[in-house]
Amino acid sequence: MILLSSAGICQAENDSIWGRKTLTGGFWGLNDQLADKGIELGFGITSIYQANVKGGTSTHARRGRHSGSYDLELSADLRKLLGLESGSIYMLVEGGWPDAEGIDAASVGSAFGVNADAIGNQGTVVKELYYHGPVFNDRLTLMIGKIDFTGVFDATAYADDECTQFLNAAFVDDPTIPFPDYSLGAVLNWDITDSWYLMGGVADAQADGRETGFSTTFHDEDYFFYALETGITLKLNSANGEMPGTYRIGLWNDSQPKANTDYADAGKSYRDDIGFYLSFDQMLAKENSDPEDSQGLGGFFRYGYAPSKKNDITNFWSLGFQYQGLLDGRDDDVLGVGFAQGFFSDTASSTYPADYESALEVYYNAQVTPWFNLSPSLQYAANPGGSNAAKDAVIFGLRAQITF
Repeated sequence: MILLSSAGICQAENDSIWGRKTLTGGFWGLNDQLADKGIELGFGITSIYQANVKGGTSTHARRGRHSGSYDLELSADLRKLLGLESGSIYMLVEGGWPDAEGIDAASVGSAFGVNADAIGNQGTVVKELYYHGPVFNDRLTLMIGKIDFTGVFDATAYADDECTQFLNAAFVDDPTIPFPDYSLGAVLNWDITDSWYLMGGVADAQADGRETGFSTTFHDEDYFFYALETGITLKLNSANGEMPGTYRIGLWNDSQPKANTDYADAGKSYRDDIGFYLSFDQMLAKENSDPEDSQGLGGFFRYGYAPSKKNDITNFWSLGFQYQGLLDGRDDDVLGVGFAQGFFSDTASSTYPADYESALEVYYNAQVTPWFNLSPSLQYAANPGGSNAAKDAVIFGLRAQITF
């Protein structure tokens, strides 16, 4: 999912097509007119080519090598639009192509997924539509509607967006957390202090992002996903100013009956799946003293646990680094390096004979123009799919993103 900043969807100061922040210059000035009414509009397309060049299940299959998606975003400031005291409405419309959801099934066989942006052939679908605003005061805020919980819980600054950061799904979301698809739900956030928050949420565990969600939420079984997260934000001192970081710990509960693959094949299931996670990110070095400049080195770490009877991956960890502006004159380019490892359940050994799957990814996101980015990436997958038969895989990828 792309989250376009307000700077990225307003009329560019530079009228040259190469200097604009968006290809169309804010839809030829339309965004400036809408902004006066409290409406912001953004549209982006992401196109990805990947090839498994060594190992995996096949280096010849071409199915799923090309994939793409588009995101249309709209946000409305209710104070400007309707004269209400505060709050906003956010909507995300998404679509994708082709039929295949990436190259995993045909070429790699990864349990993580080497292309987190591949969503298959989907038409225009409203994936998110929610209200966000304060409750009683600005320290207590409510988000309610159709929500992407992966963008709210276990979020990290350097490994959370498959359109601009890592492509491998292990660096986008913790695979031990059974996040529901875009689902009806609510999230309440309490900023206890300026640096300490507590957040809780509930969502329909049976959600299908292609549906409105009302039938499964209110008419099917009462299966819900619950999450509770608390965290602190730190600002480390350096010669060039403060370096931000966030340290999170979370618990989750999925009430659906489930089991790991082997147990499910044997007809077993268990309710109330419960696990926990850690998620940290911290800026480690800052290039200059401008507080608005994010050039420098940052790092992240994740850990997740899920019970072995109910999940195929029971323990997971990842860590990595991002450097923005590593090369002189390329202040907006980003280099990312990450390593992830997930351990399979001992009670699902017939499906996953290997103990673990590991993933290593290196990407470089180069800003060609403010509205066009190219990102080559290289991934190495060890024990893909937990299979002893599949050889370690090497995957080359190239991602192109255009902001209109």
